[in-house]
Amino acid sequence: MPSAASEKTLLLDTASLYFRAFFGVPDSMRAPDGTPVNAVRGLLDFIARLVTDHQPTHLVACWDDDWRPQWRVDLLPSYKGHRVAEEVPGGPDVEEAPDALETQVPVIRAALAALGIAVVGAPGCEADDVIGTLTARSPRPVDVVTGDRDLFQLVDDSRAVRVLYTARGVGRLDIVDEAWVAKKYSIPGRAYADYAVLRGDPSDGLPGVPGVGDKTAAGLISKYTDLDGVLAAVEDETSGLAPGLRLKLRQSGDYLTAARAVVAVLPDAELPEADATLPGAPVDPDGWAELVRKWGLGGSAERVVTALAQRGG
Repeated sequence: MPSAASEKTLLLDTASLYFRAFFGVPDSMRAPDGTPVNAVRGLLDFIARLVTDHQPTHLVACWDDDWRPQWRVDLLPSYKGHRVAEEVPGGPDVEEAPDALETQVPVIRAALAALGIAVVGAPGCEADDVIGTLTARSPRPVDVVTGDRDLFQLVDDSRAVRVLYTARGVGRLDIVDEAWVAKKYSIPGRAYADYAVLRGDPSDGLPGVPGVGDKTAAGLISKYTDLDGVLAAVEDETSGLAPGLRLKLRQSGDYLTAARAVVAVLPDAELPEADATLPGAPVDPDGWAELVRKWGLGGSAERVVTALAQRGG
């Protein structure tokens, strides 16, 4: 086993990865009965590569038990509103997703369970909140694997917390640390959430402040440190804010207050207990073998088991 000094936790934004697998792996990958398994096989291959390349000792597949929590919608009704396929009274709402992907999600859950990879979610929480909480609690370095830029807010060199950003693919990850964020956005990593609130993010239904784009948002954070500093500058006539920008920020005050709570990931969600130790072999070998046979997981199954055997246990 690796020494304590070399221990590291890998936290997967699981839905981000299986959506990427679904759209990136040909749907010609099918089970013997003709069911598409491209998302299943793609995710298994992603895990195999991540374990091999980044050598974690602990691994958690973080889950969206609620991809659009009502408490966030109450604060900002537009939050992810464009991605709702069906509203469900009492929630969670149904997210718009291809049927061919939806049928694969239970197979993904079953495969992770048979392998012995911890799956952690919590009522009223997105995977981001699970990741934020596990990161806050972690006694060891953390690599977060995601295509979601909001998680850049967790980057912390002092605690060896990084984001492995999948925008260019799992084989060409961007290793996001504080220097990467500063170079890319001209802000500190801890300020990314405030930056996103100011400029907006259409993918999450965040309108942003009218007229405030990337450059203006970065300039505000650079000059006033964070959103609290920006809001204080709005009320301080000597702060140097241009009159037009001051007016826009003042008119957006309610949005800014609500959106910052929406974008910030929870550091203290109530999570179930789970053993995050990386397994060295499937914990349910019979169940795993049946899944591999039934769904035709082939080389993807072999690769993930090999990767776990070389690193886990």
